[in-house]
Amino acid sequence: MQLTIVAMQAPKHYSHAPITEALIDIQVKLPPEVKLDNLAQVYSSIQAEYPQREEVLLFQGQMMAGASVGATASQSPIGYIASSGDQKQIFQLRLDAFAFSRLAPYDCWENFRDEAKRLWNIYQSVTHPEAIVRLALRYINRLDIPLPIGDLKEYLRTFPEVSSDLPQGLSGYFMQLQIPQEKLETMLVINQAIVPPPTPDFVSIILDLDLLMEGDIPSNEIELLHILEQMHEQKNIAFEACITERTRELIN
Repeated sequence: MQLTIVAMQAPKHYSHAPITEALIDIQVKLPPEVKLDNLAQVYSSIQAEYPQREEVLLFQGQMMAGASVGATASQSPIGYIASSGDQKQIFQLRLDAFAFSRLAPYDCWENFRDEAKRLWNIYQSVTHPEAIVRLALRYINRLDIPLPIGDLKEYLRTFPEVSSDLPQGLSGYFMQLQIPQEKLETMLVINQAIVPPPTPDFVSIILDLDLLMEGDIPSNEIELLHILEQMHEQKNIAFEACITERTRELIN
């Protein structure tokens, strides 16, 4: 993969940022000798900050056809999910992936990035990944829009457009767009949907922005962090491209 340098823009900061979850996901290929005990070793070094731990189980099923039809299922542990005391930060350490999530309230990119970096350094120092096969940066936003709404385009620049020959009222919708980002060699996946609002006086819309990269991904820390910075910048551009000034007024 050729590393492209993209000029960074100063991000906008909103006092009522609609982020419900931010996620960095790094899927890896680990050496065959790395086992669950090694992940337990990783967890032991961060247990003080992430005291709650659960096993991640892999479920496998098999269908059998012939004179008689049957099915079997099995489950096996592949890692752990560790949560901070307030359950706002979640660290997934698995035999196939590393992931770090921050739930609302979201502070800032720098704090989120730095904690992910700290945890990744601990994870890789024990597991020694042979390769990074997929990298993703995902931000899930919930936009709470007060009723009544005349038209979605007052708040969104990217939305499903209903034919004028159909009734214009929407009780629900789900939309997905997959947009290649050629400069970064990534895919931007936009998911948008209506979800239950916090109070009856609002309509709540999920704006889910998922940037992902697959293939030959550098495992060098400097290059990896640089790619994440570029992905974060592209996420900011995508978010601003999806909303209007009226939405900015709501979250400012």
